[in-house]
Amino acid sequence: MNFEVVQAYRAPLDQVAAAFADPELYARMADLPKVGSPEVLRHETDGTDVHLEVRMRFTGDLSAAVKAVIDPAKLSWVEVADHDLPAHQVSFVLRPDHYRDRFSCHGSYSFTADGDQTIRTVRGELNVRVLLARGQVERAIVSGLREHFELEAPVVEAFVNGK
Repeated sequence: MNFEVVQAYRAPLDQVAAAFADPELYARMADLPKVGSPEVLRHETDGTDVHLEVRMRFTGDLSAAVKAVIDPAKLSWVEVADHDLPAHQVSFVLRPDHYRDRFSCHGSYSFTADGDQTIRTVRGELNVRVLLARGQVERAIVSGLREHFELEAPVVEAFVNGK
């Protein structure tokens, strides 16, 4: 399933792009619903390129159909992201801690200026390999991404404005 999620931030382009490459941002996302406290596993900087690996855990509710094929306690993954700060581009892969044979997701996001806002456009491909409810599971995950991005926007804005 291909997906696209667009999110606006009321903050300058360079600062928003840099915030997503800063491990301190993820510590501030600990109180967001549905995703447990992000854990930064790796952070490497090489000039204007940043490699970041962050473990996330899904803590929200799932439908009975989804729980029939996925154990909610095993919904954790590492987002491996490579940030090109001057280009305002990020490539990412989500590596599940469990269900590697049934889940894959990769993509990119870009940041663009729109007046006094920054727009983050996330494009990716998500594949869930289960016999039943595949589409339902994929739609639930993408819906959760959209909701998470919406909830994280004020955290990102406060982080940028507090720096």
